[in-house]
Amino acid sequence: MISSRFVRQSLLVPFLLIAAACASMTNQPGYQPEINQPGKDVAWWPTAQELVNKMLDMAKVTPEDYVIDLGSGDGRLVITAAKRGARALGIEYNPDLVALSKRNAAKEGVTDKAQFIEGDIFESDFSQATVITMFLSEAINRKLRPRILNLKPGTRIVSNSFTMGEWAADETLSLKPNMECGAYCTAYFWVVPAKVEGVWRLLQSELTLKQSFQTFSGTLHSGNSTVPVTDGKLNGDLINFNAGNFKYTGRVSGSIIEGIYESGGTTAKWNATKVGKAL
Repeated sequence: MISSRFVRQSLLVPFLLIAAACASMTNQPGYQPEINQPGKDVAWWPTAQELVNKMLDMAKVTPEDYVIDLGSGDGRLVITAAKRGARALGIEYNPDLVALSKRNAAKEGVTDKAQFIEGDIFESDFSQATVITMFLSEAINRKLRPRILNLKPGTRIVSNSFTMGEWAADETLSLKPNMECGAYCTAYFWVVPAKVEGVWRLLQSELTLKQSFQTFSGTLHSGNSTVPVTDGKLNGDLINFNAGNFKYTGRVSGSIIEGIYESGGTTAKWNATKVGKAL
């Protein structure tokens, strides 16, 4: 299915294309982007400020965060994150929008926190982000998805209006449609999950897991007994699941899991080491 952002780009009237092209060559302080003006991958459409605020709320952005906005447009999301005390970076292909964003950041007095660079998001390094925001298209989100899933577990991702395909969002928020957000009034939120698929050795048992993004299932084998793993869920590096009458919680750190299991009102520590791939 063709993204609505690509559709709206293809339906631009000729004079708007010419106006946008002329504006993009000026790089003058008076430059202002046109809604739906064509870009490298998608047309430009500003995220409504109300939705910007909600997106940052969903990600629980604090001054400890490093926010990177992929395709940062006029810089409003980066600037808003900087006003919350976070370090923030906008990556934008259009040099005129980069220059405009820098001017906007200066007007808002956040140049110490908000930075903007001209770049291609497919060639840029955003691995140090704790929060990634974007307003792209589902096709581009899917293309970026492998890189996003390789980010540090716990990295928070928020997208305006477009999903990640089969990777279901952890949370969805929709504003009441209004003039500012138009058809783009929904935000999707994900937390990058740890990688747990494989075989894990416990003290006297073996845990085999199959993972699908932030959910997983499998079996726990001990002696002559094998029980299914159910309700497996990851929230970043935090893991929880049930196996038989036991409820397991813990934290994943690479090839080690450490945590607590509970059964019948009693608790005990458990740990596991990854020893191989699941068949």
